[in-house]
Amino acid sequence: MIIRNLRASFGKLENETLKLHEGLNVIYAPNESGKSTWCAFIRAMLYGVDSSERARSGYLPDKLRYAPWSGAPMEGSMELRAERSDITITRRTRAKGAPMREFSAVYTGSSVPVQGMDGSNAGELLTGVSRDVFSRSAFIEQGTVAVSGSPELEKRITAIVSTGEEQTSYSEADEQLREWQRRRRYHRKGYLPELEGRMDETKRRLEELRGAGESIEELERKLAERQQDCARLEAEMTESRKQQRRSALDNLNQGRQLLRQSSEAHDEALAALSGSRQALGEHLFGSSKPQELEVQVKADLAALEGLRYKGAADPKIWPGVLLFVLAFAFAVAYGLLHTFWLLIPSALCLIAGVALILRAMTARRAAEAALSKRQQILKQYRAKTEDDIRARWEEYQQLLFAVTEAENRELESRELYTQARQDLQELEDEALAALDFSGGDSRAARLGRELAAARQDAEQISGRIALLSGRLSVLGDPMVLTSELKSQQDLYDELQNEYDALTLAVDTLRAADEELQSRFSPALGRLASEYMAKVTGGRYADVLIDRDFSARTRTQDDSVARESEYLSAGTLDLMYLAVRLAVCELAMPEGEPCPLIIDDALVNLDEKRLGQAMQLLREIAKKRQVILFTCRKTE
Repeated sequence: MIIRNLRASFGKLENETLKLHEGLNVIYAPNESGKSTWCAFIRAMLYGVDSSERARSGYLPDKLRYAPWSGAPMEGSMELRAERSDITITRRTRAKGAPMREFSAVYTGSSVPVQGMDGSNAGELLTGVSRDVFSRSAFIEQGTVAVSGSPELEKRITAIVSTGEEQTSYSEADEQLREWQRRRRYHRKGYLPELEGRMDETKRRLEELRGAGESIEELERKLAERQQDCARLEAEMTESRKQQRRSALDNLNQGRQLLRQSSEAHDEALAALSGSRQALGEHLFGSSKPQELEVQVKADLAALEGLRYKGAADPKIWPGVLLFVLAFAFAVAYGLLHTFWLLIPSALCLIAGVALILRAMTARRAAEAALSKRQQILKQYRAKTEDDIRARWEEYQQLLFAVTEAENRELESRELYTQARQDLQELEDEALAALDFSGGDSRAARLGRELAAARQDAEQISGRIALLSGRLSVLGDPMVLTSELKSQQDLYDELQNEYDALTLAVDTLRAADEELQSRFSPALGRLASEYMAKVTGGRYADVLIDRDFSARTRTQDDSVARESEYLSAGTLDLMYLAVRLAVCELAMPEGEPCPLIIDDALVNLDEKRLGQAMQLLREIAKKRQVILFTCRKTE
């Protein structure tokens, strides 16, 4: 098989083409230019895209990873040469959930379909191997040079190095035998442990049958005792409940009577307080504050006392009038006598008289003002004298004292009423507790719990008697159980013999596999060693391969093969490339070889070993087409 032309709408490839030829094809391109995408496209064209794969942490299936970036449907075509015919295969996407599901294969340049080739078998018909074997041999992805084993690849190589039968695999046969072993015994599961449990159950039932009669007799005796206890406890509990009810009701009635009395006393105190406050409010001083009123009353009484003396003063005006008359007389005498000295006494008398008259008038106005002020103060108190004010003040003090006494009596009665309510609540709680015949601490409650426990015990005993009686009827004749136990023992012996035979088969198969391994590894090892010697210039001569395809190598000077952990990255890649090429040579069918596809497997090599690896690939390319994608320039 030779691939000639590719056209792809796949990942970053937008309807791009790639032409190939026989022999060695080296496609050089920098990173992120689509080399790995072309590799994945070739495999998808041969084997299709698995639409059932699902994305998971760290992994994207091909249907998502290589969905065209342009949003166009995933599709492509491949022109190839196989079985001396030119064939063009095409894959297209019709449904989004089934990428590249539409398949056609025609002879190139015509519309004649290739008989027997469809989307599910195209890859296997063209390469001669399944997708699994192809991916582990002739298809070397970037970063996966090492070979990973699988049952299909194991079958393929086993068939080549042994009988040619490709339907057998040691790992599958071993797993099948172990599965049969596990069915018979796996820890505490399987046919044998289950049968052991059934045998133990049968033995237990026989033992139960033997002791059931004695157990029923003992239980019937205990049941009679518990029934007597129940009758006694029920009578004691009934009498105790009656006493508790009477005592609780008596205490409750006393508490209610006391509450009613305290409520009535409080109502009377409230009425008295209301009357005292009303009388105080109706008094002249009812709205005043006592301390401020006392200060005001004392101040007003003192003021009235002073005003009373001022208002009682009676200033005389006649001395002034007399002086005024004398002044007039002196003036008349002056007019008659024309004696100048008469003017002096006249003027003095006139001035003195005017002064006395003005003084008397001022004193009289002050007395009138004092009387007016006094009348105003008395009017405020609605009193005629200071004694009336003192009398009203004493009345106010008596009313105020009466209100204080009423408030004290109301407060005392209210406290008694509140206490009575609390006492009644406690009595009600006590009554409820006393009437709680299930969860309380009273004697009736304790007797009730004892009675319930006794009845429950009696019911349990009755249930056990019924169960034992039922078991006796179900178990039947002991001879039947003995016969059943013997049958179970015979079946157990048969299964145990099968288990032992399977164990022997597993051991025998392991020995046969070790014998086959002695032929399996050398066959691969010899071919891988030849390739390893070529790519390392003869420095590494031997490659040792285990069944899981892990490998070791050694130089000409080494006596012990080196594990992969002790090799450089370049040497490790060369070793596994040699193993890959050997697997490809052995696993791929003879006849028309399929292409060898390599994606950047030589990036860790130095220039010398890169040249040696390229020389080996050129030799291989003489037999099969080699398609190498690389980011390193090679000569």
